[in-house]
Amino acid sequence: MLEKKLAERVLLKALDSGADFAEIFAEKTRSSFLKVGDGKVDGASANLRLGVGVRVFKDDFCGYAYTNDLSEEGLLKAAMEAAIAIKSKKLISSVSLVSQEIENKHKCLILPLSRTSAEKADWLKQFSEYVYGADARVARVDMSQSSKMQDILVANSEGLWVEDSRIRTRVGFSVKVEQDDKCFENFWTKGSLQGLEMIDEIDARSEAEQTVREAVEMLKAENCPAGKMPVVLAKEIGGVLFHEACGHSLEATAVAKNASVFCNRLGQKIASPFVTLIDDGTLPNQWGSTNVDDEGVKTQHNVLIEKGVLKGYLVDRFNGRRMNMLPTGSSRRESYEFVPTSRMNNTYIVSGESLPEDIIAATPNGIFAAQIKGGSVNTETGDFNFSVSRAYLIEKGKITKPVKGAKLIGNGAEILQKIDMVANDSAIKSGGQCGSVSGWVPVSYGTPTLRVSEIAVGGQK
Repeated sequence: MLEKKLAERVLLKALDSGADFAEIFAEKTRSSFLKVGDGKVDGASANLRLGVGVRVFKDDFCGYAYTNDLSEEGLLKAAMEAAIAIKSKKLISSVSLVSQEIENKHKCLILPLSRTSAEKADWLKQFSEYVYGADARVARVDMSQSSKMQDILVANSEGLWVEDSRIRTRVGFSVKVEQDDKCFENFWTKGSLQGLEMIDEIDARSEAEQTVREAVEMLKAENCPAGKMPVVLAKEIGGVLFHEACGHSLEATAVAKNASVFCNRLGQKIASPFVTLIDDGTLPNQWGSTNVDDEGVKTQHNVLIEKGVLKGYLVDRFNGRRMNMLPTGSSRRESYEFVPTSRMNNTYIVSGESLPEDIIAATPNGIFAAQIKGGSVNTETGDFNFSVSRAYLIEKGKITKPVKGAKLIGNGAEILQKIDMVANDSAIKSGGQCGSVSGWVPVSYGTPTLRVSEIAVGGQK
C-alpha cells in the first residue's frame, strides 16, 4: 500500500514537534453483504475502504489523524495534524523500517470474490428453504452473508514494518415462529477467519432444524419466576456474559484509567478456583483471531485468570505506557478512522471436570440459561443486566419447562466467585461483534456448561 521510503518520511514528519513515538496504520478493505428475506434477495452491497491513520505519543499524550488521500502531500498533512498538539524539542531524527516476517496460521481456500453474488444468493435461498420446511409455524426467515478482505500495514518509529491479510466470512439468520397469539424469534450465526470454504462446511439443514425446534419450544414458555437462585449457563452461550461482565474490566482501556473493578489486583484471588479465563488471538481460523494486532504486535495466548487468581490484563501500546506493561497483542480497531485500544479477541473459560448432566442433576431448583440476547455492564463497578432469550426451569435436578422474560442481574466480580461447578465441554461461539471506543470488531467467546450458585433473576411470575 505504501513504499517504505515514503512511510519513513511520513513518520519523521509526525516526529517533528517532539513526539517520542510515531505510527502509521494503512488499510485496504473490500467487503460484501447479501441479504435474503422471505425467500428473495432484498439487499446487497459492496464496499471498498482505503486509508491511513497516523498516531504519535509524547509521554502519556496521544495525537491522531487519518486520511484517505494516499498521496505524499496528503500523508504528510495527516502526520502534521497528528503531531500539532505536541510542542517540544524534536527527539528522533531518523527512522529505518525493517520488515517483520509473520506466520499465517489462518488458511483461506476459497476467496470471497471467487463466487458471484448469484451463487451466494442461491445458497442462502436453499438455506432459507430448509428453515421454512422445518415447521409449519415458521412465519418469516431472514438470511445474511457477509465477507471482508482486509489488508493492513503497520509501520512505526521503532523500525517496525509488518503487513497482514485478514479474510473473514459470516453467515446468519433469524427465524420468527407464530402460533395463535404467540410468537418467538430465534437466531443463528457463524463466523470465521477464512474464506467461503466455511459455508461449504455448514450443515444447513441440521442448523435450520435445530434453530426452529428451539424457537417452537419457546412458544409454550411461561413467565419466569423472580428471585435469587442457582443459574446454569449453557456451553458457548455463557461466554457473552463473561465477555461483557468481566472481560471489558480486564482491558487496559479501563484498567489504565483506574476505571475497572479489577485495578491493582494482579496476583489476587478474584474468582472461584474453578475459573481459568483465557483470551487467545492465535486460534486457527477463529472469528476473533489475527496474525498481528492493529499495532503490529503478534497476537498471543493470554491467561487472564488462572484457577481464580488474576494473572494479567489485555494491554495495548499506549495504555501499556501508563501501566508500565508490555503490549499483549490485544490492540484492535474497526478501521483506520479509529484510534486502536485494548480489546478482546477469543475469550473463553477453560473446561472443568464435571459432566454437564451432573451439574443439572446437582441443582435441585434454578434456571438453565440456553441463550443470552444482550445487556449492559458498568466496567467501573462490574454491575450487569442481561436478557435471557431462551431459558428453562430446573426442577428436582432436571430441565423441565421453558420460561420467558428472564433477566440476569448481578456483579461480574461477585459472579466469578460464585461459580461452583464447571463441565468438561468448553466450546466457543463465533460470529459476534463487540463495540467500544475503537469501533466494532469481530469477537468470539465461550464457556463450558457451568453453574453460578446464586444470581438475582428478574422475571414476571
